[in-house]
Amino acid sequence: MKIADFGMAKLLGREFSSALTTIRGTMGYLAPEWVSGQPIIKKEDIYSFGIVLLEIISGRRKTRRLKSGSHRYFPLYAAAQLNEGNVLCLLDPRLEGHADVRELDVACRVACWCIQDEENDRPSMAQVVCMLEGVVDTQIPPVPSLFNDLIDGDNSSTCSEEG
Repeated sequence: MKIADFGMAKLLGREFSSALTTIRGTMGYLAPEWVSGQPIIKKEDIYSFGIVLLEIISGRRKTRRLKSGSHRYFPLYAAAQLNEGNVLCLLDPRLEGHADVRELDVACRVACWCIQDEENDRPSMAQVVCMLEGVVDTQIPPVPSLFNDLIDGDNSSTCSEEG
């Protein structure tokens, strides 16, 4: 997904969706309401921002192949690790653990709030900025309910299995 694609849903609307398939990137960046055919509101881009933020934090794509050969949907893994207090598992391995753990925790919380499947549970971009700047406390969000349907043994594995 190109960062420039943000806002396309709001500007063009659903009737252009088939023409924008290549512009909009893959389905994993689209909010659940876009995929399910529900009306689009401005928080559709918040979901996409959350997915991109997780990719920046982790240096990983939204779907990754495990050593075992199976695939894991990374946002689900990230939400589960955040809820278990294992945010260092989510840090880009190229950083070799060199990060402010508090900032990492806040960024992970913000990303997981952004990917909530109910659009009304997602923050506005103004709220995202306040959370990232530390102006407001950021609670640990629930694992999105759509992800709960996907939970199996592969998505709750430990950091050492993530390789």
